[in-house]
Amino acid sequence: MIITKTPFRMSFFGGGTDMPQFFKEHRGAVISTSFDKYVYVTVRHLPRFFDYSSELIYAKTERVKKIDDIEHPMVRNAMKMLDMKELHISYDADLPARTGLGTSSTFAVGLLNAFYCLKGKYRSKKELADDAIYLERNLCNEAGGWQDQIAASFGNLNRIDFDSRGYHVNPIIINPERKKQLNENFMLFFTGFTRNSSEIQKTTIVTLQEKKKQLFSMLDLVDKAQGILENSTTSLDRFGELLGEEWKLKRQTGGSITTDLIDEYYNKGIAAGALGGKLLGAGGGGFLLFYVRPENQSAVRNVLSDLMEVPFQFERQGTRVIYYTPEAFDVYSSTEE
Repeated sequence: MIITKTPFRMSFFGGGTDMPQFFKEHRGAVISTSFDKYVYVTVRHLPRFFDYSSELIYAKTERVKKIDDIEHPMVRNAMKMLDMKELHISYDADLPARTGLGTSSTFAVGLLNAFYCLKGKYRSKKELADDAIYLERNLCNEAGGWQDQIAASFGNLNRIDFDSRGYHVNPIIINPERKKQLNENFMLFFTGFTRNSSEIQKTTIVTLQEKKKQLFSMLDLVDKAQGILENSTTSLDRFGELLGEEWKLKRQTGGSITTDLIDEYYNKGIAAGALGGKLLGAGGGGFLLFYVRPENQSAVRNVLSDLMEVPFQFERQGTRVIYYTPEAFDVYSSTEE
């Protein structure tokens, strides 16, 4: 049996420039962090006692005799990709899916990590990220960028740069106390709305050529934000203010990014003392992130009392195996097709 633990991510700056349709022609960059909310994937071989050969447990339960009968596209394609057979797979998560935190990609990374471990093979963080990108974007044909898979695999607070050659992960160099202060100045609220990121991303792709100006401006903010974090003489409040600038630009990159109700919540947070903030993910719902000085956090919490606040801490490790028991299984004797 294998159990993997893979963190969710929150993207601060540069979202949208990680789409290959953009960065392969120009360049892209994002600043993001993983944090202490996780997807747990359990994988083991299924004993041959049942009238089905594989079992999946997530929001629903699937029991199938053939891999092609699996409805979950990611699991089906991942099993074919790595020639996995006769499996019991279960999914658990600390936060709901489709909420702007890279859930799908986090699951992809954790699933592949578990599959490789079950096969007795080691894959580096970069190899896992590359495989997850290939699985989602090529095999599953899901629209979207590359940052989620990378953040889930590598973990930590990073700047990720993209160009025609691929990507490079650069840890943000920040004093531990300054990083702790940054963490303490964030407030995360669940709007209660979920959405399909891939569908919103498809809208973004259609209008990509029209939105280059906004994407280049968002790219400029990545450099400014990194400079603020790494310069200990600059107030972190400026980072929070830049989040507001990022949100204004992001709103211009697609018609499905926000809603009237999300705007109402956002404006309430700003009026109560937040210096800046943004909706995480592709848009349309999920989590609102605000940068708020400690003395104003009670006021923000009060005006958003009908939303669920989610305390969190930054994390550094990325995906990892937390339980490993090797199994003897002869895949070539499998009866599964």
